[in-house]
Amino acid sequence: MVSQKVTIINPSGIHARPAGELAKVAKLCNSEVMLLVKDRALNAKSVLNLMAAAVRCGTEITIQCSGETEKEDLKRIVEAIKSGLGEAGEAYEGNQS
Repeated sequence: MVSQKVTIINPSGIHARPAGELAKVAKLCNSEVMLLVKDRALNAKSVLNLMAAAVRCGTEITIQCSGETEKEDLKRIVEAIKSGLGEAGEAYEGNQS
């Protein structure tokens, strides 16, 4: 099992569109992919679980991958989150005026 912390940069957090994008990327992974948010563990392959968590911009989460391709899958998920999950706009750090 491998894990990494990452901060959500989407200005509106993980709502429907980024949740769908994250689930789509996670479904390409052969590993089990979990997001640890506060005291909750979420299956990253489930759009409904991701949306129900109501993760806001600036929230630090931990991505956890377990399986044969866990290292590659962790990198794929982290890159997707850091890229904004398909949403164009300013990064979280850029919004701190």
